[in-house]
Amino acid sequence: MKAYEVRQFGIENLVLADRAEPQPGANEVVVKFHAFSLNFRDLRFVTGTYNPKARLPAVPLSDGAGEVVAAGSAAKKWKVGDRVCPIFMQSWVDGPLSTEKRRTALGAGELDGVLREYGAFDENGLVEIPSHLSFEEAATLPCAAVTAWNALVVSGGLKAGETALALGTGGVSIFALQFAKMHGARVIITSSSDQKLAKAKELGADEGINYAKYPDWDKEVARLTNKTGVDHVVEVGGAGTLARSLNSVRIAGHIAVIGVLAGAGEFDSRNILMKAVRMQGILVGSRRMFEEMRAAIVESRIKPVIDRTFTFSEAPEALRYMESASHFGKIVIRL
Repeated sequence: MKAYEVRQFGIENLVLADRAEPQPGANEVVVKFHAFSLNFRDLRFVTGTYNPKARLPAVPLSDGAGEVVAAGSAAKKWKVGDRVCPIFMQSWVDGPLSTEKRRTALGAGELDGVLREYGAFDENGLVEIPSHLSFEEAATLPCAAVTAWNALVVSGGLKAGETALALGTGGVSIFALQFAKMHGARVIITSSSDQKLAKAKELGADEGINYAKYPDWDKEVARLTNKTGVDHVVEVGGAGTLARSLNSVRIAGHIAVIGVLAGAGEFDSRNILMKAVRMQGILVGSRRMFEEMRAAIVESRIKPVIDRTFTFSEAPEALRYMESASHFGKIVIRL
């Protein structure tokens, strides 16, 4: 089979290699992949900034969708032809996250990722694809969608009538917009592009803030909330945006800390104390969260937002497109 390998860091060093087609162990199934999606983590891994001590060669990417083509002698959950997605952390089925579970994340150097034609997975490390989604749409779910679901619904306990602030228009933030509207919440979203803000409003965003025009975007959030602040912040920027997120959240509000897109910065930790803010780090989620999210997606019939689709041979170009940060929603690779 064909598989992409990181043998040395850098997009230019990504190699399309020949590997033996996997055979299932007793409790495993073999998945033939049809589509993959990119996350910022994948770009950081390939370029060497996510896990510079990773054991190489390694297959990158955590998110894929395909069909079962073989099953081990003791595997009972799946049959040939079932459409499935591997979960982000193969051992995180339920309960709290642990060091052991975290080490089973796909595509970061511990376990090979999914950017290959076939993969063998434990039968407990898969989730069924909603019937109304294509393989390309389903491939966007394992990381970004589960992260947004965990951030707002599991950690945040989002309720109808509350207000959520989503930073940017990448995969996690667009899923957060969709899930917040699904729950009857008001959504404020930020971007440096008026065109992207217009797209977000077409998806249901109630307010948009162009942070290129309003660098002090936290003041705009205050204005839009009558100086009360939002109930939830989906914080994907990291240190570079956290100070303004703290200014934007209401007293006793919730900030889901997810990404590091905005680079370095400083914030006054007294704001956490004086506003009694609850800050929760979000590292994707468990299979149970994925399954609960899947049920909600099936009921609501929402579809992931795909910005652009590349072919398997164009995987390096897909990573460069992510590096440009010009996408809205998800970037997909079709096999």
